Amino acid sequence: MRIAPSAALALAALYISAPTLSGQQSDTGLVIAERVHHVDVQNREPMVVEVGGLLFVSGFPRVPHTPPRAPSLWKSADGGQTWDAVDVGSPQDGAVGNSDVDLAVGPDGTLYFLTMGFNRTTSEGTHVAVGVSRDRGSTWVWTRLSDTRLDDRPWIAIAADGTAHIIWNDGSGVCYAVSTDRGETWREHPRIHPLGGSSHLAAGPRGELAVRITPRSASGHRFDAGVDLIAVSTDGGGTWTKRPAPGRRDWPETITAETVPRWVEPLAWNSDGALYSLWSEGRVVRLARSVDRGGTWQEWTIHDGAGVAFYPFLTASGSGELAASWFSSSDSLRVHVVLIRPAAAPDAHPQLIRANPIVPETWSLEADGSKRGDSAGEYVPLTFLADGDLGLVTTLQDPNTNRFGFTWWRIQTR
Repeated sequence: MRIAPSAALALAALYISAPTLSGQQSDTGLVIAERVHHVDVQNREPMVVEVGGLLFVSGFPRVPHTPPRAPSLWKSADGGQTWDAVDVGSPQDGAVGNSDVDLAVGPDGTLYFLTMGFNRTTSEGTHVAVGVSRDRGSTWVWTRLSDTRLDDRPWIAIAADGTAHIIWNDGSGVCYAVSTDRGETWREHPRIHPLGGSSHLAAGPRGELAVRITPRSASGHRFDAGVDLIAVSTDGGGTWTKRPAPGRRDWPETITAETVPRWVEPLAWNSDGALYSLWSEGRVVRLARSVDRGGTWQEWTIHDGAGVAFYPFLTASGSGELAASWFSSSDSLRVHVVLIRPAAAPDAHPQLIRANPIVPETWSLEADGSKRGDSAGEYVPLTFLADGDLGLVTTLQDPNTNRFGFTWWRIQTR
């Protein structure tokens, strides 16, 4: 959770799905086939997964609820056309969270819902909790992983053998917990690094793990200059090798209007065991690949456009493909999506297949009452679907019309 001003926004209690768009061929390859608005409560920085034919979307509201309520989760059994709220339990069951979320699915279909608490009066994290469902969201068991002041930005990744790995930070380094029994019990391991923030976590096809460690942590309360690392483990998190991240990026201690927005610096392993890193260098987005677990890197530019590119996200399929998203801002806020296919030759530029930029219906109000584009979080989540398409979720946020919720996008890749 980054420090952000709170806003007293009214919440709509409607459940409305917008008509499906007919397939529109992008001039560069990917087809935006569906757009479905789900109007409900405010839902910032969503996450999305698919398990057993069901889609799940989660996020969090910026507006505090009194008394605290359970974290928000929705599911769709018809490919995203309609969405229903999921009962994840009550605060008395341990289902408490109002900030950063992550979702993950184990190889046996176990669904993990990770969340944190955030005190919007003090702008400080309060706890990290994880819910586990072994029946596709019907019932849940919750575990409180941490109750440390300044807890922040948890991530979860599931290894091929079903081991669940979770990281977060609290201003004193990157914390780390593991479950080897489908989330029944969790064991906190030594910190991966004594400084920095938990920017991202990825699991590889043969048990590899990679953690992105960046200077800012504790919701922006802590800055550790010079910490810009990727930590890799090949023994299930027992030991870590830490090396500088590829590329160049600015990490000023004081953020100004000219600073490139940074928080999530995503990583992904493809099915061949190559590790990828994605980041922004201003208007340029760069992708790097390492075939020796972060020892050396090959870099490519995958975007060079008008305006600043920021808040990237990266995910991998089981077939070797990657998909990336990021924001750009020039005349308006836009979301970019690209499918990345590795080239046949080891040194060749990967094949990039793009969608036309998306203008999300995500707005905040200026002091004069005008609307401006709002990223509503530090990434745009996307996932490979079972049929090979991409699923993307953007925040639906229009204070002028009291429309809040999320927008589901299906992007055809073939």
